[in-house]
Amino acid sequence: MAIGPFYVAEKLKQGGAMKGIALLMRHGETAWNREGRVMGRNPVKLDAHGRAQVESAIPLARLVKPELIVTSPLIRARESAEIIAGGLENVSIVEEPKLAEVLYGRWEGKVYDELMEDPEYRRYQEHPLEMTTPGGETIAQVQSRGVETVMHTVAANAGRRILFVSHGDIIRTILCHFMGLELENFRRIRVDNATFTGIHIIGDFAEVKFVNLLPDPARAFVAPFASKKNAPV
Repeated sequence: MAIGPFYVAEKLKQGGAMKGIALLMRHGETAWNREGRVMGRNPVKLDAHGRAQVESAIPLARLVKPELIVTSPLIRARESAEIIAGGLENVSIVEEPKLAEVLYGRWEGKVYDELMEDPEYRRYQEHPLEMTTPGGETIAQVQSRGVETVMHTVAANAGRRILFVSHGDIIRTILCHFMGLELENFRRIRVDNATFTGIHIIGDFAEVKFVNLLPDPARAFVAPFASKKNAPV
């Protein structure tokens, strides 16, 4: 047997340490997702495909058994939270503004090809940790508000399993924190729509149980959107 689990077992014995399970879920897909259009804070709803996508994740939600749902107030996240809650028993939903999408400012509404022609976006691509978005937010600030929300909520609900419904980049940055990865690696983590990630938090230690759990694994290998000029692979 590997000895890595021994360390986790010792951490679990810590008396007085904050303990809890954070489940992270990205909202279901929207038409803007498929177009590669930046949503940001726009009130973009789930379409029929996105709702069906979240409904297909209900069996996974029943397996991971969240006891409370904390969601971004943006409509696509709130709708996803409501669909999941509808498939569970007696699970309440609380909105948390700090889980809202990144403030992208004037980039919101633009598609991939348009962004690639914007010099400011190209600089941001190369230096995402140093630059702010046109909305005035750094990726470190995004991570800070996301991690703060998870830690505060877990501490206030000791021992409970909490599902946080949020957005792709926030979930990626939260994962970097709990995995001990440098924030510059946030774009290396795939977070698909309507997927689950599980983190067991014990004091200042965390064990990541699973990442990007989805009912149809083949979807993880499909490009997130098509571009007329430079379709990503």
